[in-house]
Amino acid sequence: MTASLSLSQARRIALAAQGLAKVRPAGPVSPRAVGRTFAQLQLVQIDSVNVLARSHFLPFFSRLGNYDPAILQAMSGRKPRRMMEYWAHEASYIRPEHFHDLLLWQKRAWVGANGMEPALRKAMEERILAVLATSVPLTASELTARLDHHEDGERDNWGWNWNVVKRVLEHLFEEGRVSAASRSPQFERRYTLTSKVIHAVPGEGTNADRSMDRLIDAAAQAHGIGTVRCFADYFRTPLKAGAESVQRLVDAGRLERVSVRGWERETYRHVDARLPRRAEARALLSPFDSLVFERRRLEELFGFHYRIEIYTPAAKRRFGYYVLPFLLRENIVARVDLKADRAAGRLLVRSAYGEAGAPPDTAVELSAELNLMAEWLGLREVEVWPVGDLSAQVADAMTCH
Repeated sequence: MTASLSLSQARRIALAAQGLAKVRPAGPVSPRAVGRTFAQLQLVQIDSVNVLARSHFLPFFSRLGNYDPAILQAMSGRKPRRMMEYWAHEASYIRPEHFHDLLLWQKRAWVGANGMEPALRKAMEERILAVLATSVPLTASELTARLDHHEDGERDNWGWNWNVVKRVLEHLFEEGRVSAASRSPQFERRYTLTSKVIHAVPGEGTNADRSMDRLIDAAAQAHGIGTVRCFADYFRTPLKAGAESVQRLVDAGRLERVSVRGWERETYRHVDARLPRRAEARALLSPFDSLVFERRRLEELFGFHYRIEIYTPAAKRRFGYYVLPFLLRENIVARVDLKADRAAGRLLVRSAYGEAGAPPDTAVELSAELNLMAEWLGLREVEVWPVGDLSAQVADAMTCH
């Protein structure tokens, strides 16, 4: 018999699976707590936008509060590595145990040098791999200098206008032959051989179905509840293969079919998913947070319509440039456009909008969260601009702290 769940129950399952159902821990945040959170999420997306903070830092703040981002740098840059870079939902930090499985299923043909003349690419690959075999990890610009590589004339209008060395590096990265050992202060990858980052490299006999099952099972754990589309989207694996994997996991007892009132799609719950009696979290969510990856799911579960407007012309933006949803208990109740003005030591709240039905304590709780974020970012004050229907209430609440 298929279990029937209310929308509220589905929301609480989803929030618990994402580590967003509980009040944050009191006291200093330990590396162990950060590691547990990452293991629960399975991955965090990387993005270069730094208007507030690097995007992969924010999910841990949302779940743990004022923690030291240097913990993440240690997890990704020291052995044994707890996290490593590869393509997943997008460019992401992943758990190393997923790397071999993702190699089979991530096909980013547009990345790097796929369209280059084969002989040129092969020659550059050999030169790059020879240098990385005997050197410390290098950025693309450092490797370009080490190879004494010069390009004549204008580059073509490909991708981000990378030079040949960078294009071949990214191709080798996609193939799994090189990895990022760490990032520079300018957020450039420092490349090295993958064998220097993790010991085992997959052989020809890796089973594709078992790899997909491990990825879908991990995605289902991170969701708690969801559809085939939700699970496949988490690691950006093919939908058809994901659907076949879901059926195998149902047969194996790892997933169970459930129905959610108001959610008119086939839905599955992971066997390890928890249903807390209540959700008590308070969190500002990165635009790249894994809870908001799949926009249709976000709207169906929370009634929250969300689009990232970074690439929208300023005059056409509805809510702002870098807008974070605000989660309070089991609902997303507001959205705020934030910017860290580091020179002035201020967290700028450039707009604040409440959602329909937001509870009366939304502004007070949001102001407390903004103060906590400013403290975490090392900013002295929060400045609220008079934009949005919630801004005046948030500004008033700030004066009470």
